[in-house]
Amino acid sequence: MKRDDVDTFEKLMAQLQSLHSELAMLAKKSPNDALNPFKLKFVNSTLDRGNKLLAKEYRPFLDFDLFSEEAMPSNSDATFIISQYIECAEKFRWDNIHMHYGSWYWKIDDDDEDEPSIRTGAPKKLIK
Repeated sequence: MKRDDVDTFEKLMAQLQSLHSELAMLAKKSPNDALNPFKLKFVNSTLDRGNKLLAKEYRPFLDFDLFSEEAMPSNSDATFIISQYIECAEKFRWDNIHMHYGSWYWKIDDDDEDEPSIRTGAPKKLIK
């Protein structure tokens, strides 16, 4: 992994979590209502960046790229897909971090294994 990938990942994860939070509230009120074009533009932009970073190995569904504007997704559809991206992004993170003296760090291509440089939190699966 490169340092830029970590920055991209962290921004992507923040946006996915924010989108999920917002859309989950909408899905509770009106699960079958369609997203509006304004929101869909940002959802698709975030999913596109997710597809590029996660690549085939980590993408949740290989036959899904983006939502279609012609068949506007419902709030619950968007919430479902975004939650899948969050889980797969966490798997990506899990596979690209390691513990060093009790702290978690990203595995960076040009890092010295004895002194890793970019710290991160514990994997989601270890947090209770």
